[in-house]
Amino acid sequence: MNNWHISLKRKSLDNKQKHWVSRAQISNKLNALPSVFLGFAILLCATTKASAGELGVVSTQPAAHTISVPTGSSITVNFDQPVDPASITNQSFWAFGRWSGTAQGNFQFSNNNQSVTLNPNNNFFFGEQVMVFLSHDIQAKGGPTLRFGGYSFVFWTAAMPAAIDLTELDVLSTLIDENDQSRAYGGFATDLNNDGWADITIINEVSEDLRVFLNQADDTGLFDDFIQPTFPVNTQASPNEPGDFNHDGLADICVANIAVGTVSILLGTGDGTFAPQQQVAVGSAPRGIAVLDVDGDGDMDIVNTNASSSNLSILLNNGNGVFGAPTFFEGGGNGEWALAAADMNNDGLMDLVVGARFSQTMIVNLNNGHGAFTPQTPQNAGGGPWMITVGDVNGDGFEDVSTANGTANTGAILLGNGDGTLAPPLIHMVDPFVLATDLGDLDGDGDLDWVLSSFQGDWRILTNDGNGIFTFNQEINAPATASCALLVDIDNDRDLDLALIDETADVVILMNNSGITPLGDLNGDLAVSTIDILALFASWGPCDPPPITCPADLNGDGIVNTIDLLLLLANWG
Repeated sequence: MNNWHISLKRKSLDNKQKHWVSRAQISNKLNALPSVFLGFAILLCATTKASAGELGVVSTQPAAHTISVPTGSSITVNFDQPVDPASITNQSFWAFGRWSGTAQGNFQFSNNNQSVTLNPNNNFFFGEQVMVFLSHDIQAKGGPTLRFGGYSFVFWTAAMPAAIDLTELDVLSTLIDENDQSRAYGGFATDLNNDGWADITIINEVSEDLRVFLNQADDTGLFDDFIQPTFPVNTQASPNEPGDFNHDGLADICVANIAVGTVSILLGTGDGTFAPQQQVAVGSAPRGIAVLDVDGDGDMDIVNTNASSSNLSILLNNGNGVFGAPTFFEGGGNGEWALAAADMNNDGLMDLVVGARFSQTMIVNLNNGHGAFTPQTPQNAGGGPWMITVGDVNGDGFEDVSTANGTANTGAILLGNGDGTLAPPLIHMVDPFVLATDLGDLDGDGDLDWVLSSFQGDWRILTNDGNGIFTFNQEINAPATASCALLVDIDNDRDLDLALIDETADVVILMNNSGITPLGDLNGDLAVSTIDILALFASWGPCDPPPITCPADLNGDGIVNTIDLLLLLANWG
């Protein structure tokens, strides 16, 4: 007990900006005590519930789970009380785009300071997922703060309409020479040097490193050869998530090293390179990893699954990108393998969705707001989950789950009910040994499409009808083994392209998507609006010189007139 008190005191001193010790750490210690102390544990949980005087969030704009948010959007949070402006900073209110990175900017206050708007310095990327973080340090005028768990929500930005007419643009090798083997098994496409273009980082199982391809940033969608020397992690590195762990505005990464039971955290330097890893021992065979704010202090923490230990680990961030020893908890299944973070009951707290491979179940673990998670009733997953992703696929405002069910050779969609429960799986048969599932709006119609990658097959694309019903669109052949897919706009033409990773061929195949600009969209914001009408009127009359057409000449007759105005109005919205 003396060591515990000392460790809590040290954590409090090391985190002077955090006025609470993590409930996850306390709960872990209490669970290890004899049963005579269970009453004390229950009392502690009862006395740490939110008080009536706390600052609360009434609504957000964009709303949580929204798909197709304009990339230039601001983020507004409406509170139930006036907010003290001094408590609103880029540490207490910020966002992270999965591909664009950290969104920081200036703040506006309105509605008697009950509404706070973050105006990001840069636009988000097209078709990416964005997570917003509000710290428990945000304070109302007069004293009350936001609840202990803070507040988080996710939305997706719009992608331009596209025909999913995919053309191979280039093939990137992850090998140093012909004698090298990397085993490229995972990656992400976050902008590492803040130049506004997606870079590609590949995680390699055999070479035990990260290999970074910087975007040439010239509209071609081409990349430089990977940076050498590479960035070491550890044996059988694979599951990974981008983040900004030290909150310096530069993208970082966390990686699970399956064979040695550790998680590596590498902080980005801003030029495409990474500082040496911090490595934290977790459980046995970490197979899934997620980034979220567990303790409500406004920074990114890490949770991972441990398949052989059949549990999960929480790694708390001290705010500087340094992580403490793990706290373990049970996920509610057998062989917790796949993992994703999402708000499954719309309470502004990130929950965990756990795919248990051996019990072939999907379990939602609800965030209790005090740094701990409670497993709900397991749902049949349709097979043993290897990887999962989350997103609102049927547009009902609730998060849904997609899963790649490994050796069951199935992909499945489990629709969320909005209360932390999941509907039975909608099964899709795929090629043998499906490893990866990825979501994104490939056709730009405002819903999330689906890509499944199979180790003994190919990449399979399924399009969404908007109601969560998926139809086979096409299959892309793999040189050897289709491992995973990155759905990202690599050439900044506003539609989602594909970066396809083949782990045994050690290549990344770049597939360019063909965008379809809405007729009448003259300013390129994917919408036909008043701005476009003004642009059309500014071009009114013959194009100069005839017969060359101009952008506002929508019917191509060499003159901008009433016919073009009617065509524009027909595509309004």
